[in-house]
Amino acid sequence: MSTVIDHGHTDHAHGPAKGLMRWVLTTNHKDIGTLYLWFAFTMFLLGGSFAMVIRAELFQPGLQIVQPAFFNQMTTMHGLIMVFGAVMPAFVGLANWMIPLMIGAPDMALPRMNNFSFWLLPAAFLLLVSTLFTPGGGPNFGWTFYAPLSTTYAPESVTFFIFAIHLMGVSSIMGAINVVATILNLRAPGMTLMKMPLFVWTWLITAFLLIAVMPVLAGCVTMMLMDIHFGTSFFSAAGGGDPVLFQHVFWFFGHPEVYIMILPAFGAVSSIIPTFSRKPLFGYTSMVYATASIAFLSFIVWAHHMFVVGIPLVGELFFMYATLLIAVPTGVKVFNWVSTMWQGSLTFETPMLFAVAFVILFTIGGFSGLMLAIAPADFQYHDTYFVVAHFHYVLVPGAIFGIFASAYYWLPKWTGHMYDETLGKLHFWLSFVGMNMAFFPMHFVGLAGMPRRVPDYNLQFADFNMVSSIGAFMFGATQIFFLFIVIKCIRGGPPAPAKPWDGAEGLEWSIPSPAPYHTFTTPPEVK
Repeated sequence: MSTVIDHGHTDHAHGPAKGLMRWVLTTNHKDIGTLYLWFAFTMFLLGGSFAMVIRAELFQPGLQIVQPAFFNQMTTMHGLIMVFGAVMPAFVGLANWMIPLMIGAPDMALPRMNNFSFWLLPAAFLLLVSTLFTPGGGPNFGWTFYAPLSTTYAPESVTFFIFAIHLMGVSSIMGAINVVATILNLRAPGMTLMKMPLFVWTWLITAFLLIAVMPVLAGCVTMMLMDIHFGTSFFSAAGGGDPVLFQHVFWFFGHPEVYIMILPAFGAVSSIIPTFSRKPLFGYTSMVYATASIAFLSFIVWAHHMFVVGIPLVGELFFMYATLLIAVPTGVKVFNWVSTMWQGSLTFETPMLFAVAFVILFTIGGFSGLMLAIAPADFQYHDTYFVVAHFHYVLVPGAIFGIFASAYYWLPKWTGHMYDETLGKLHFWLSFVGMNMAFFPMHFVGLAGMPRRVPDYNLQFADFNMVSSIGAFMFGATQIFFLFIVIKCIRGGPPAPAKPWDGAEGLEWSIPSPAPYHTFTTPPEVK
């Protein structure tokens, strides 16, 4: 019977359906990847506009552009939206688009779950952003939502926030299961694990991290929900609980989470640097082992966020040394990238510019991380702008520049057109200068004692804050320019060949540009 039904459907490729429903109901990995990427960019602009509010308020001491209560909502929402709405969906979008192309798979292993995991996100973020319009205002307790600020003293809208976090978590877990299932089951014949591109490896490891820690976050916000509405006392000392328990549970999720946000960027950069160096990646095997080591260590360092909360000395020492140990595999990676470039015939197209800036600036962020890891020193740094400088130096040049590098690198494959190289380079330099102007001075005000999350500050911090704000506005405005570059590329430009980059390796360059709607319906042979 099935042969009759299938007749006439076996011999020709199907293009996408027409109209809006194509996007609502699609199970195609390229469509879903595109949806994720556009969603992430939208959230990037929204989270960025919240950051602009923060930097406007801090432009000068004594300004009151927004009320302090609203300022706290901005810091919280900026963090939540950038982490869960911009960086993670962007990398999931890249995974959806590229992993099947890189391993020679016809699609993701679980296409309908793929669709569902995407559509949960607009719902979750609509719910989260809507809290800003509720009577008590949105979440105001920082993106780390420490109890009791997020329980006993939280605004009414905290319940919506909890539900939004649950939805994002479910989406992430499903996306991660899909990635694991795809990589382990759908590789082309001959594509052994150790022949996979590094981006696939880093995503496989990232997916295991997601599956491991997202349920921990879910448990954390569920305990909050119970404390708020059902009379439990997980985080309330009055009922025998402990607010420090919240920090342990949250950071056990939170530290692997920050590696979830950087490992895919490591993978993308490990594809891009060899391409523009025109030589194979140096130390492939050590890169895989280093990634796995980072992932393992990420589970045993969480209390370095809590050096000043009053943990026993042996705990301080363990978490200090474990944290310092992460520098070793990360250093292996940095030296491998530099060795790949060493004696290569380098050209600096936009993806390479972002990748090289990634290596340099991420390393600077790593150095301030080593300083923060030293427990006695952290008593000075904790909760100052030095911490803000550190994590923005790993997240902006790390995650965001990694996403930009990937976007420029694969845009020709996605759109079939080359982007405008001059405009791309301009986007890079404006982003590079703006980013350093925004975040480098934060090291200085932080060491001088300026606390985080304050809507106003002492006079001595004024000059550096003004520089920071100008840099931030510059960086923010530049991203509108990036949107223009991408739209210009989608609408036209020089046609891209199947392999637009000289030194590019991998299966994704063996198919035409733009990538056909269905690829590798017959698996390719990998030698």
